[in-house]
Amino acid sequence: MLPLEGYPWRDGALMLARARAMAAELAGRRTVRDFAPDAVPVEVMEAAIGAAATAPSGANQQPWHFVLIGRGPHRAEIRAAAEAEERAFYAERAGEAWLEALAPLSTDWTKPFLETAPWLVAVFAERHGVRPDGQKVKHYYVSESVGIATGFLLATLHHAGLATLTHTPSPMGFLNRICGRPGHEKPFLLLVAGYPAPDARTPAAARIKRPPAEIMSRL
Repeated sequence: MLPLEGYPWRDGALMLARARAMAAELAGRRTVRDFAPDAVPVEVMEAAIGAAATAPSGANQQPWHFVLIGRGPHRAEIRAAAEAEERAFYAERAGEAWLEALAPLSTDWTKPFLETAPWLVAVFAERHGVRPDGQKVKHYYVSESVGIATGFLLATLHHAGLATLTHTPSPMGFLNRICGRPGHEKPFLLLVAGYPAPDARTPAAARIKRPPAEIMSRL
């Protein structure tokens, strides 16, 4: 065990001010589906992934892998595969209740942002680890750990000034093939990042968030 060093000690007033400032900043985050093609420095994306890598995880096993995908031939392949799954979802797989829940968001099977945005991040969850000798290592709380890391990634990209979208076509096995990832890694989501298009619009329904009084209780 090592001593905890350099941790900032702040009084209650300063903590409250910082917490409120962070809450206000994150409240301005929007899920965007209309991206500008403008370039974003790769260093920004690498720094954001570095922030995600600091997230807590079950037994500190860090069961995640991030594939940063810039422009190139893989983008059209990813879009074609994702749209095939989404087309089947909207036409066959989604039940009436699910489609009704999605209706206020005005989504459909077309995903042009997968080619327009400057960056995609394919997030993979490691079902188990693999030692150098090939032996499996059990991982704990994989989904929870990867979800927290993805939250760090989203918050950092927003703080940097980028718009984001979490895309989850189902199934996503095509990402293993395109990204060259092993079978013990499960695609968790596909994150789209870049500048919003000048004429970008977001659904009014998506801006309605449940207030703290409704989602919090105290004992």
